[in-house]
Amino acid sequence: MRSARALVEEAMALVTTLDTAQALAMLGQPEVVFVDIREPGEREREGSIPAAFNAPRGLLEFWFDATAGTGKSALTRPDAHYVLFCAAGWRSALAARTLQDMGVRQVAHLGGGFDAWKAAGAPTTGGAPVATHSPAAAGTS
Repeated sequence: MRSARALVEEAMALVTTLDTAQALAMLGQPEVVFVDIREPGEREREGSIPAAFNAPRGLLEFWFDATAGTGKSALTRPDAHYVLFCAAGWRSALAARTLQDMGVRQVAHLGGGFDAWKAAGAPTTGGAPVATHSPAAAGTS
């Protein structure tokens, strides 16, 4: 049996990996579609990249398939360049590899995922507010 780690390493060797600076330079370009493949709860909790299309990993192949009746118009554009991201870059590498196998020509993934994006101070949207606790906020000192 091949391990998940081996599959990720194989995918990383075969797909284009963008660093945060490269991906940030693409943000807002009309032909670029950022695709957030994390689960809905992750997006709600952590936020996302502005204007990213939300496509959970479990539905990705179906939503990219224009022939199955399940395709989403944002994900079936032949002229688009797709940038996939997840939390840390492992799922997105696997997903990018799968899309390559499906014939999607212009697909890459964000190395380090949304975690790296946030750490770089790149723009985000949404997410749950961070709870802080301080004695002054609690009315004690």
